[in-house]
Amino acid sequence: MDDLFKRFEVCGLLLILCLFATSIHAETMYISDLLKITLRSGPSTENKILAVLESGQTVEVITPGDEWTKVRQANGNEGWVLSRYLTANPTHNLRFESLQSKHKNLMTQAAALLEENSQLKAESKKLRAQFETTQRQMQKTSTEYETLKSEAAEFLTLKTDYERTASQLIEQTKKAKELEEQVTRMEMNYAIKWFLAGSAVLIVGFIIGFSTKRQRRRPSLV
Repeated sequence: MDDLFKRFEVCGLLLILCLFATSIHAETMYISDLLKITLRSGPSTENKILAVLESGQTVEVITPGDEWTKVRQANGNEGWVLSRYLTANPTHNLRFESLQSKHKNLMTQAAALLEENSQLKAESKKLRAQFETTQRQMQKTSTEYETLKSEAAEFLTLKTDYERTASQLIEQTKKAKELEEQVTRMEMNYAIKWFLAGSAVLIVGFIIGFSTKRQRRRPSLV
């Protein structure tokens, strides 16, 4: 008797464990591609209708069966539905809605990318215009630099020529001044010589005249 009781006890524990395991590892199922099905209070069409489930709605399987399956709704209500209307895969309308959502997201992303691409094109166009302007300015600056360098080289040449000419002018001015001083000295010497020569002529003439005058006077005295 005790052994029988223990066997029942073990069987009860195993049953409880199985029920807990079934509850813990409950499978999520989808209502198949029908518009609506009924959730009943028992595994029969004679039982009371508790709710109407729509296609794509998820339920949690409590007790699976070949014809009827006990399920739990998201709000906690439990009932029985025909097993053939349950499917482990998302229904077509759910996949369609998912695809629509993904398509919408992709279209939003595409619009954002198009807007970003448009902005990037505008920025690229602006940068290209700035680059072309900068390139023209660089070419102009390069030309001005080459011109300035050429003019600077010419200026340095002119400066060298000017300095050389100025040096030559100073030298020639110095020589001209020396020549002028020499000419002035020569003129003074020449004037002095002519003055002395004239003075000598006058003196000689005076002497000659005086001597002649004396000679004329002597006969008159005899």
